[in-house]
Amino acid sequence: MTVKPLFTPPRYFRNPHIQSALNSIGPRKIRANRLAAKLNSEYLILTTEAGVRLAAEYDISSGRVAPGKNSLVILIHGWEGSSRSAYQVTTAKYLLDRGFDVLRLNMRDHGDTQHLNRGIFNSTMTAEVGDAIGVFLRQHSYPSVFLAGFSLGGNFTLRIAADRGTDLGLKSAVAISPPVDPVNAMKALNQGSFIYKKYFMHRWTTSLRKKLVHFPDYDFGPELESAKTFDEMNQFFVPKYTEFKDAESYFRSYALTGDRLRDLKIPAHLITAADDPIIPVADLDKINCPEMLNLEVHPYGGHCGFIMNLRAQSHMEPRLVELFDSYLEHQA
Repeated sequence: MTVKPLFTPPRYFRNPHIQSALNSIGPRKIRANRLAAKLNSEYLILTTEAGVRLAAEYDISSGRVAPGKNSLVILIHGWEGSSRSAYQVTTAKYLLDRGFDVLRLNMRDHGDTQHLNRGIFNSTMTAEVGDAIGVFLRQHSYPSVFLAGFSLGGNFTLRIAADRGTDLGLKSAVAISPPVDPVNAMKALNQGSFIYKKYFMHRWTTSLRKKLVHFPDYDFGPELESAKTFDEMNQFFVPKYTEFKDAESYFRSYALTGDRLRDLKIPAHLITAADDPIIPVADLDKINCPEMLNLEVHPYGGHCGFIMNLRAQSHMEPRLVELFDSYLEHQA
């Protein structure tokens, strides 16, 4: 388990809730909005052989020549985030300035894409995300492709890397603050600050209302309006709109515990904070860690935050560059 380089923010930034909030709001969000307006992003709809359509934003670097030249980083957002979430935009800009091209991929029903597919998003849908990556890579040739994800996107990243990393030609993968045991993550969310519950409930229900606009025959409006907790939402939506009979079996289906990552054939990094208020760090002990997986645990950072200063710059941005550059230099 690696903890180097150790992330040690200023004392006034060591509160995990401040770290978690500043990942998406405040100065980082303001800076991200400015950066997004200046990016010359190409908006793509990637259609898989199964007919699934996922949206993405593609940026080509005008930065340095080496070692990032002709390398691609694919970024996957967290639950109810999108390609335009603050952390996605600022991370993309940091990578672009250092020579990496970037693809910010939206999962199903994220980033205002509820109209693209009939089926409702759930956290088992790694196959279609991997398929969309494959579609893009068949259209754009890169000798070095890296995958990185935040929160649920980090969970997706590690599962895709384990299941088909070599088939997709991925060179390395990085997961930041991924849920390891989603059962415990949901418990932590339920028992934690009302701010997290209110934030995620609002975003989830807003997304589902948008789904209803495009597919009114789903007709789950009354249940959506009456549900007040995550448990109530899951008790209704899981058995009706997934293949699982109950919420617990659904959560366990996308856990990273046990031997789930045993087939990893590419270097992968799981980076998290011991003070994460949503993802219990003790869950890392449930992973039968394969040789290709490196665990990096920092004492501070909250959930996906790792905020270094008042500009809300994240330690994860240079850390990703360091990890990817290290691979490129090793291969040179």
